[in-house]
Amino acid sequence: MCDVRAPAAKDHLKYTETLKVLTKVGDITPEQFQDVVYTWEKNPEIYFPRVIVDESDTVVATGMLVVEQKIIHACGKVGHIEDIAVSKSEQGKRLGDHMISMLTEIAKEQGCYKVILDCSPENVGFYEKCGYQGAGIEMAHRFD
Repeated sequence: MCDVRAPAAKDHLKYTETLKVLTKVGDITPEQFQDVVYTWEKNPEIYFPRVIVDESDTVVATGMLVVEQKIIHACGKVGHIEDIAVSKSEQGKRLGDHMISMLTEIAKEQGCYKVILDCSPENVGFYEKCGYQGAGIEMAHRFD
């Protein structure tokens, strides 16, 4: 049985470890992690971070909805799904599906006119199964 909650400062190690399934994370100190969590907490109308935790309250999946206020679409809102990651040991248990479904529903509740995400080509099938469709091409200009 798994539960869903907002991340807390105590989640530093397992949260960052889980994200490493997705991308490089870097060396994040507990203080840096706590500062980011505090920023999320101060802006609850923008940031909707969620973690799925196991019976021992250990993070096994991460996800984030960021709500962007727009001028277009009559000052509408767009939801951005970010940082979907599931611990290797928990993959195949539909936790990713659950996270996407939950964040999509939050976007709808927040009045977003659409919700979008970027993914690697190998994850397209997963997101299509979650009801998402290709809608353009991601472009990036990296500074690292």
